[in-house]
Amino acid sequence: MEGCTVTDGDTIRCNGERIRLLGIDAPELPGHCRTGRNCAPGDGYASKHSLAEAMIGTIRISRVGEDHYGRTLAILSGDRGDLSCWQLQHGQAIYKSQWDDGLRVARICPKAALLSD
Repeated sequence: MEGCTVTDGDTIRCNGERIRLLGIDAPELPGHCRTGRNCAPGDGYASKHSLAEAMIGTIRISRVGEDHYGRTLAILSGDRGDLSCWQLQHGQAIYKSQWDDGLRVARICPKAALLSD
């Protein structure tokens, strides 16, 4: 997608705006999981690559808020469907109901969300 880059498995940057996928936690890239934090298991590079594969065509952004790091929280979808669901279905993120404002992700991809939470 033009103007957007993948930061990691649950965050992209579009024209300078940092956007965090709603309702999921992806594995951190090496060195990014702070001591005492319960980080998602898995390979951060594989998760980042998976999200990049999903970002085909026009990406639609439905902003729902902002996190404590100042990132936009959003539902993102493209030609391959909802990007949070994509990451869950491909085993590249875990579902976090406490991060799913209004349980929007759970409604969009209920089977994937149930497997992760």
